[in-house]
Amino acid sequence: MSLDHTSAKPHERIATFLAPELAAVNTLIRARMASEHAPRIPEVTAHLIEAGGKRIRPMLTLAAARLCGYGGDHHIRLAATVEFIHTATLLHDDVVDESGQRRGRPTANLLWDNKSSVLVGDYLFARSFQLMVETGSLRVLDILANASATIAEGEVLQLTAAQDLGTSEETYLKIVRGKTAALFAAATEVGGVIAATHEDEIAALRTYGDALGIAFQMVDDLLDWTGGEAIGKNIGDDFRERKLTLPVIRAVTHADTGEWAFWVRTIGKGKQDEGDLERALGLLQTHGTLESTRQTALDWVVTAKNALDVFPDSDLREMLSDLADYVVARIV
Repeated sequence: MSLDHTSAKPHERIATFLAPELAAVNTLIRARMASEHAPRIPEVTAHLIEAGGKRIRPMLTLAAARLCGYGGDHHIRLAATVEFIHTATLLHDDVVDESGQRRGRPTANLLWDNKSSVLVGDYLFARSFQLMVETGSLRVLDILANASATIAEGEVLQLTAAQDLGTSEETYLKIVRGKTAALFAAATEVGGVIAATHEDEIAALRTYGDALGIAFQMVDDLLDWTGGEAIGKNIGDDFRERKLTLPVIRAVTHADTGEWAFWVRTIGKGKQDEGDLERALGLLQTHGTLESTRQTALDWVVTAKNALDVFPDSDLREMLSDLADYVVARIV
């Protein structure tokens, strides 16, 4: 297969490489998001699933299975499972965050209501478990069930850490590992498990997914300050929601007395005035925390790419390596 390395982005090249399987995943998703008795379920689900997302997580499951030489069709079910879990968490997140925009479009809770978003999210979680059971693999069920619990745990930890200026980098990493990296890691790991590959390759896939997910979330946290349109959000959403992301945690650590008072007022007490977002961004730049966060994300990219060394050279391995680089290249 001829792959265009000059113009296509890594996720686009992977999508082209896996086009028949992705089409099968999309067909399965549409079939399983249907509801005979509650038409609002496919309405709400379609609004988010068909909003132009890159399908990175299900793509990782398909790619991991192919990388391990899998020739069956259970990876299609697992990829759909991963997308349903992801979509369910997005529906719930938008309610928790009181978000009005996702992927550049109005959120489901804004178009319908919070109750619909929560209940449809619950439905998609249930559908995801039906799909994973169909693979007949108890180990796959264990991995994805654990990931689902870890995601919820990460979201609750973020909720309790929000507005707490004492939040450490260690706690931040736990939050990121929970709410984002857990599903990346599970998505890649189950691809290896369903292919019944060697344990060292399964472990490598999990390491790749974990590191990729951490880098991905760190970059999203950076884009919230520097390039909101790139992720379909408004610049400064995290600041307004008083979330302690890595750039802010590091700026707070280096704050002098006046800066500390600013963070207490805006994040701790939630008293934000006109011009505060600009001042906050200035403090991040003064202390170099945007660049240091980018460097930390790059370190995780290296971890992800090194994990792929256990696999022989191939176009797909190269594309997965390039995908890790692209995660941080989105900042530019």
